Amino acid sequence: MPNPCKVKICGTTSVTDAQMAAEAGADFSGIVVEVPFSERSVTVDQATEIAQQTPIPTIVLVFDRSTNWVQWATEQIKPFAIQLLGHETPVEVAQLKQLVSCEIWRSLFLPVGSNLKVDVNPILDEMKAHIDAGADALLFDTADFSSGKVRFGGTGRTSDWHAAAQLIDACEIPAFLSGGIRPENVKAAIEAVGPYGIDLCSGVESTKGVRDFRKLNRLMQQVKAVSSL
Repeated sequence: MPNPCKVKICGTTSVTDAQMAAEAGADFSGIVVEVPFSERSVTVDQATEIAQQTPIPTIVLVFDRSTNWVQWATEQIKPFAIQLLGHETPVEVAQLKQLVSCEIWRSLFLPVGSNLKVDVNPILDEMKAHIDAGADALLFDTADFSSGKVRFGGTGRTSDWHAAAQLIDACEIPAFLSGGIRPENVKAAIEAVGPYGIDLCSGVESTKGVRDFRKLNRLMQQVKAVSSL
């Protein structure tokens, strides 16, 4: 039997939703902290309160923050890991490894859509640089370049899973698949890509930032089903 695919439920905005994820069997709870473009963003104080009452490991997501700010936020929230969403360099990852006691996770981005020709070589180089810098896990998410602006993560849209599978197969550390995953396609995603874990938020929400118990449980049932094959 293959190892069960890990599940990170992201975009947690309340203690209730964090506990819901834990009760459903999720492995990680993700909290977006002070990210201006995210509808699911909370303050450091709010994240601290949620993390303190969450029985599963908390992952804090930050975007283009200074290493000093990330160190300060980590000391307040005390998460299992910090997930870097922005333009953070391998040098910054290496610096953070010396400053914080939690794990450092890094999001890398693929364009949305499955009909695009994705050159994985630059992403492979980026992946290796972050691994060499000390990243503990990588998350392959989608970046949406439509409407004249770029949105990193939280797009609700899938990427080219063939390209994601190539990257994850070559990854030497735990690698998550993100982007557009929901109860209806999670089984296909796991079978096609073979990730260490999956990472999602909109696929188990009733509205942005509000978790849907029924969708979450359907998702977890599908993950358990594919893991038992």
